[in-house]
Amino acid sequence: MKQILSRLFNHEVLSREEAETLMKNITQNKYNEAQIASLLTVFQMRGIKVDELIGFREALLSTRVPVDLSAYHPIDIVGTGGDGKNTFNISTCACFIVAGAGYKVAKHGNYGATSVSGASNVMEQHGVKFTNEQDKLERSMEACGMVYMHAPLFNPAMKCVASVRKALQVRTVFNLLGPLVNPSKPDYQLLGVADLGQMRLYTNVLQRLGVGFAVVNNLDGYDEISLTDHFKVMTNRYETIYNPSDLGFTLAGQNDLLGGDTPEEAARIFDNVLQNKATKAQTDCVLINASFAIQAIEPHLSIEDCVAAAREALESGKALETLKKFIDTNS
Repeated sequence: MKQILSRLFNHEVLSREEAETLMKNITQNKYNEAQIASLLTVFQMRGIKVDELIGFREALLSTRVPVDLSAYHPIDIVGTGGDGKNTFNISTCACFIVAGAGYKVAKHGNYGATSVSGASNVMEQHGVKFTNEQDKLERSMEACGMVYMHAPLFNPAMKCVASVRKALQVRTVFNLLGPLVNPSKPDYQLLGVADLGQMRLYTNVLQRLGVGFAVVNNLDGYDEISLTDHFKVMTNRYETIYNPSDLGFTLAGQNDLLGGDTPEEAARIFDNVLQNKATKAQTDCVLINASFAIQAIEPHLSIEDCVAAAREALESGKALETLKKFIDTNS
């Protein structure tokens, strides 16, 4: 570790293999907490490189509880979190619209760290019981095209750094790794990031991994498309900055997207969206995220066609029916 830290302090870059070995050693408790804290701090100050992040990802995935959903070619819809905006569960809500449109979704998530309600919170509000059992996950996918994977059940190695991360109280490389360690290794991903630096990093990583993707960022700092300002989208094929009006959407206010003060309130907003009873701002921001997720799967479709598919899934009741089947299957 002393040699690794010295190299990092000198701004040297680790190879993918070196990073993978380093992370495996961390998960095997070969370093003390002071060494791990120093390592996380130097990466936070220097910034992590593409090969290093891929190496860390490979190490964590090698220790995961495996689940094989490859036959379904699913998509994950996830934000990096930590944008401080306390929005309702936009990404999770978009998952049910995408599944309602006929696509397979393998959502990976956790409890909220910087918001009132993370994906796991809203799932628990609906009585969902978490599982890492292959047959139960397959049953859910067959029943409604949607599975939810509660991260702690699949990534036991993350426990080894939990106390250090809590003590540091700042974002670390593990926050960057969260969206990349979905245990099912989905074929497609819609990934929301809070800043343009992360956008470029994740785009390069996902291109290297061969995933069909769209990385999105609202230019006022949301880690999803919030429609509160211009937003940027980067895919395997293009990068574009959109004005919401370009796609027929109106500008939303930041207060329009707040998730409330309690998990119960956030769950009510979530339900209102899928029942097509939410405000226009709440509904539109879920629809636009679902639309770019659909385009990540179907890159030959125009975004206008994808918006139409997402809207039909919501307005026809298919998204709500997907939620009901999902709850029935996973309660």
